[in-house]
Amino acid sequence: MTDTLSHRQKMLTFGGILLAMFLGALDQTIVSTALPRIVADLHGLDRFTWVATAYLVASTALVPIYGKLADMYSRRTIEVVAVSVFLLGSGLCGLAGKFGTLPLLGDGMTQLIVFRAVQGLGGAGLFAMAFIIIANLFPPAERGRYQGYTGAVFGTSSVLGPLLGGFLTDRGGGLIPGVEGWRLVFYVNLPLGLVALWFILKYMPPLRPRTAPKSFDFVSALLLVSGLGPLVAALQLNRAQYGWTAPLTLGLLGGALGALALFVGRSLRHENPILNFSLFKNKVFRTANAALFLLGGAFLGVIIFEPLFMVNVLGESATRAGVSLIPLSLGVVTGSLLAGQMVSRYGHYKRWMLAGISLLLVGLSLLATMPPTVQYYQVLIYLAVCGLGLGPTMPLYTLAVQNATAPQLMGQATSASQFSRQIGGALAASALGAVLSLTLAHALPAQAARAPRQTIAAARPVAATGAPSPAVRNAFAKAIGRVYLLNIFLVVGGLITTLFIPELPLRKSNDGPPAE
Repeated sequence: MTDTLSHRQKMLTFGGILLAMFLGALDQTIVSTALPRIVADLHGLDRFTWVATAYLVASTALVPIYGKLADMYSRRTIEVVAVSVFLLGSGLCGLAGKFGTLPLLGDGMTQLIVFRAVQGLGGAGLFAMAFIIIANLFPPAERGRYQGYTGAVFGTSSVLGPLLGGFLTDRGGGLIPGVEGWRLVFYVNLPLGLVALWFILKYMPPLRPRTAPKSFDFVSALLLVSGLGPLVAALQLNRAQYGWTAPLTLGLLGGALGALALFVGRSLRHENPILNFSLFKNKVFRTANAALFLLGGAFLGVIIFEPLFMVNVLGESATRAGVSLIPLSLGVVTGSLLAGQMVSRYGHYKRWMLAGISLLLVGLSLLATMPPTVQYYQVLIYLAVCGLGLGPTMPLYTLAVQNATAPQLMGQATSASQFSRQIGGALAASALGAVLSLTLAHALPAQAARAPRQTIAAARPVAATGAPSPAVRNAFAKAIGRVYLLNIFLVVGGLITTLFIPELPLRKSNDGPPAE
């Protein structure tokens, strides 16, 4: 039982899992910065989107499975496996293309895509297990302040990732003879991961389940992965090549729905389902996950489309566009830490959820009404406001779900919260990207109105000064304003859903029944 652990052992364990979580969060931002150089070296421009998609598909599909495994086996063992798989994938990514074309794996770009999927298999566990293990270490009444640090990890990594990725890509080539700088983007995970493993193996208790595990349902796991994988892949397809009615898109979506329907049917009949659907009888679980689904979409919408505004409306460089997200990240860090501390001190998590969403609505309203003449510093202020509002969504919704869930279902309930946030973000990013394209199609020449990625490249006539043309500035200002307006509707939906979350007293022990 974790109640017998010393405070020092808890904190060292906590430090180890935060470091492991930092690895996964850093990887998501550091790789995107290095991707242009990677694509050039590996000659894979036609497949560059699949580097991110492979990771996203694997990391999303495996989250519920990690939650189930955490309810059945030693959580230390599951965490060690997740970190080890992530490090294996990182090392392999760094070697992609180093030895030319390989049997079965193909050229360097195909190798990288496969190895990123391996990374994703481990990355799913880094996030899911962090929240589950924190739930083991600290009771709900104390947990808020510690879960607040998870938001700080995300915010810090989003600041450091682009800076470190740019430095290693541009100037890291001479650090290790014969190793290109972009490979260090993956190799940097290895020393950090080994330190995290050392902390986990030395200080983390086994954290075994309270009851003897039943047999794991491999058929359900296969059906779940077979459903979620194609679903996420379909959402990530380039809409310029594969529209919503394209055979590939329809085939992926149809296969996903069929596999997920079989998964639900089997789960309802099986004695030990991967996701216990009785959780949906819990009103806190239902409403909190619905809110996370909507807010996850809003969060990703801010991150994806704000740099487009900076580049295509204000005419900023890609570097300054990336730097502009730092106030958002700092706001998330501050909001997450503050909300966690306030809930642990005073309780009443719901009021802090509503306060955060209200602040987010203010920030999004400012973003949605930005004219093409808005100043750079003004956008930074608006993003900081959004970050402060988004911060409480990191720890508090998961805390509410955990507080209302029986200990034997903690892993499944926690991973479901993370999954709701991720799948909401994937769906919103795809839908908002379509809105951007459709809006630009009416404002720019037909040949420029394509999917967001292509629109940026094809529809950006640049004057001698490097500034976008007035037509492009106005078109992007209108399109991105419309995207943020739809984001407001997502957040309003999250606000209304949050109003229906029952606020239960925070338990002061992990051994008692769920709060009622």
